[in-house]
Amino acid sequence: MRRRTLLHAAAGVAVPGVATLAQAQAQTGNPPVVSDAWPTRTIHLLVAYPPGGVSDETARALAQHMGTRLKVPVVVENRAGAGGLTALESLARAAPDGHTLAYCAISPLVFVPASTTVPTPEVAPVVSIMDTPVLVLAHPSFKPNDFAAMIAAARRAPGRLRWATSGNATVGHMVLAQVRAAARVDIIHVPYKGGGQQLTDAIGGQFELLSSNVASQQLQFVRQGRLKALAIGSPVRLPVLPDVPTLAELGFPDANLVSTFGLFAPRGVPEDRLRLINGVINEALRLPEIRSKILDVSNLPTGGSAADFAARIAKERDRALRVPAD
Repeated sequence: MRRRTLLHAAAGVAVPGVATLAQAQAQTGNPPVVSDAWPTRTIHLLVAYPPGGVSDETARALAQHMGTRLKVPVVVENRAGAGGLTALESLARAAPDGHTLAYCAISPLVFVPASTTVPTPEVAPVVSIMDTPVLVLAHPSFKPNDFAAMIAAARRAPGRLRWATSGNATVGHMVLAQVRAAARVDIIHVPYKGGGQQLTDAIGGQFELLSSNVASQQLQFVRQGRLKALAIGSPVRLPVLPDVPTLAELGFPDANLVSTFGLFAPRGVPEDRLRLINGVINEALRLPEIRSKILDVSNLPTGGSAADFAARIAKERDRALRVPAD
């Protein structure tokens, strides 16, 4: 992997694709004060994932609340592809007036610079929306039934086990990279272009292992015995999977990652507009009907200031730069 000098956004030094904390400091989570000056027309929310998933449903609920509070239509446009890069690249080309936003995980801004030479889109973090745990799953035919036995099997047969993710430079890919580096094992990475086909092939036994964001379908497959859960990236064990240990518990703290999703804007949007959007989203994340939509599938609503969100991105990029993804 190509190494780069770490650029500390927290120190106010520019990190490609991410506003510095100084730039983001003015964006707070204070209650929004909506004026008649802006917005003046429809807001387009680019969702970096296909329709129907947890991310899409959450984005649509937030879009509805934004439309009500800002008194303009908020239209959701699904721009799936390249682990979120497709949506962020479209956002970076949009006019910096706040009428185009994107809902995306931070992974393209964290892992793309750490593992590729692809330029990072120049976007501004507005607000963190939710954290999603990451499951490490196996096909039922895979004989090891726990994570330690899986590592032992990988050591016995270097280069034989296959681990699928939803794509290069995604958080699932980084979980694999951290496990390989810490355990010093040779496991083959099988990158997909998204989570849908990956999950279908997992059920079909096309590979032994996969990492996947927690969602209702994944949890259903585990309950049905069609997949088995070996570990989870999460601060604590999930109540719905109390017997599945976190990767930190298993001795892999750097692999104990979650997917963080948030709202982004083009660089150069006036700060008063970003403060307004931040406040509207924080307000939405306090509503029971939106919180339950996130919590019911074992995700965690976040919110907070744009400065907090920028700091989180910088911290995760720091960690990603230390471990080669392939």
